[in-house]
Amino acid sequence: PSSTAFLSSKSIDSAFPGTNEEGGKKKYIKERKKAWIDGPPPESKPDYDNIHGPLGPALDKIFLIIFRSRMAEKIGMDSNRPRDDYEGLMELAALMNSFYSDRREVQIISQDILRSLFPSWLPRQFGLLFAKPFPEFSCRLNAWATKMAGTWLMGECEINDCDVDGDGGTTTGRGRNQGLLVKRCRFLEESGCASVCINSCKIPTQKFFEEDMGLPLTMTPDYETGECQFSFGLTPDAQGEFDAKNIPCLSKCPTAGELRMWHTQCSQMENDEKYLE
Repeated sequence: PSSTAFLSSKSIDSAFPGTNEEGGKKKYIKERKKAWIDGPPPESKPDYDNIHGPLGPALDKIFLIIFRSRMAEKIGMDSNRPRDDYEGLMELAALMNSFYSDRREVQIISQDILRSLFPSWLPRQFGLLFAKPFPEFSCRLNAWATKMAGTWLMGECEINDCDVDGDGGTTTGRGRNQGLLVKRCRFLEESGCASVCINSCKIPTQKFFEEDMGLPLTMTPDYETGECQFSFGLTPDAQGEFDAKNIPCLSKCPTAGELRMWHTQCSQMENDEKYLE
C-alpha cells in the first residue's frame, strides 16, 4: 500500500467514535478547508530521484537504507518495498503518524530515530567539545553536514546566511553560512501533510540538535513554496512554534485534515501552554 493508504487507514477513523455525516468529523473538516494551503504547483515538482547530494547517488542510497532500517526498528515494522525505495520510507512515516494519536509519541520516536544514526557517545561529546566552546563553527559544520548527508531526504538545498541568537539571547544576529535552505522539501511534498512535517521532522529535529547536540536550531517550513529554512544557532521562538503547530492543512492532504484531528482526539487545538510544554 502507498503512504496515502496508510494515512487513510481505519485507525484515523477511530478518532471519531459515534460521528456521522452531520457529526464532528464533517464539521471539523469543513472548518479546516476554509484555511487550507495549496502549496507549490504539482506540475513544477522536481525530479527528486535525480537530485543527489554532493557525495553522489551511491552514498545517498546507503543513507536511505540506513535511515529506513533505523526507522523500521523503532516503529517495529517495515514496508514491503525495496530497502532503497523512498516511498517505503514515506509509508513508515505515514504509518507512525496514523498509529499514535498523541503527537508527542510521534515526536519522541522520531527523535530516537535520529539518535540511532550516531554512536551513542557522539552527540554529547559534540556538545561539550564543539557546540559550547565553538558555537559559530559548530553551526556552519552542521549546516554543511546536513547538506552533505540529507539532500537525498529533503531535495536540493544550499548553504546560506540566517538569523541566529544575539548577545544575551535578547537580540537576533546574523550568522554567516550557518543556515541551510531546502528549496522544495521532498519529505513534505511526498507526505502532503503538515502534521507529518511538524511531528516527524521539524520538532524532533530541533529537539535532537538542542537536547542531544547542544546546538539550537530553528526550522521554518514555508508550506506555500515547499521551502524550509534551517537556522543553526537560532533558538525556536515560542510564538513561531505555536503558529507552526497550528498551520492549516495542505489542500492535497491525503486524509483531508483527518490526521490533524486524530492527533488532537477531536478536541480543539491545544492552547499555548500545552503546545509549548
